[in-house]
Amino acid sequence: MSNLDIDTVQAFLLVAELQSFTRTAEALGTTQASVSLKLQRLEAVVGRRLVERSPRSVGLTADGAAFLHHARALMAAHDRALIGEAPARQILSLGISDHAGGPELVPLLERLHAMSSQLALNVTIGFSREITDAYDGGDLDAIVVRQEGSRRGGEKLTVDEFGWLAAKRFAWRRDEPLRLATLAPPCGVRAIAVRALDKAGIAWNETFVGGGVTAVAAAALAGLAVAPLARRIAPAGLVDIGPAEKLPDLGSSKVMLHSRVSDPAKLAALRTLAATFRSVAAAG
Repeated sequence: MSNLDIDTVQAFLLVAELQSFTRTAEALGTTQASVSLKLQRLEAVVGRRLVERSPRSVGLTADGAAFLHHARALMAAHDRALIGEAPARQILSLGISDHAGGPELVPLLERLHAMSSQLALNVTIGFSREITDAYDGGDLDAIVVRQEGSRRGGEKLTVDEFGWLAAKRFAWRRDEPLRLATLAPPCGVRAIAVRALDKAGIAWNETFVGGGVTAVAAAALAGLAVAPLARRIAPAGLVDIGPAEKLPDLGSSKVMLHSRVSDPAKLAALRTLAATFRSVAAAG
């Protein structure tokens, strides 16, 4: 009778979560070929095809979906056996820019939690500049922020294209100031937007100033104003009115991961974070 190998089960779970051999390889710090071999070995042991592969997508077969529950239970039992009854909890302090979080935040946190019940998360959401200052001051292990200024290094997660997001019913007369919904200074996206409007000679006023992107997006959805946002993080119901209204181009910005951790468990968590972020961003 063949035995299940923990490494192959872990690879299967990541493929199920990330739906990508490329992202799974990133999360495991290995190659796509290695991930493929692990899956082949697992399928040989269980005697069933678990993963459906195509040039454009990866998904579970019916047998794979049925095996998923057992795989999760096995990994949970494995983790409990390793850590014993009185585990020492590690804390990963993570800072995420409000303009960088977006739809990736929920699956990202889910995946980090699923990785290890002994990795506690301390997550701070805020302005890129403030998050970066906290990281530079040693208060955070890692940060996900928009690239700003002359800072170098870090790992690119995605590239955001910015737009002028508004409700479909939003109306603007060119002889009136453009109504804006923004985050308060020192928000870098706000600074880019107002500089672009000033350069284009377009009058504006801030109808709404929010403490977070969720509030800004809500104001735009309510029809109060137009919000300069990354298209990736804009909620359903908002449209980019920039081209139709001939508003200035807001350009793009890289979303970067910066880290100073060396602990293996934290490094593994950050690999998973990066892979999850890229997977969700690409799907969007």
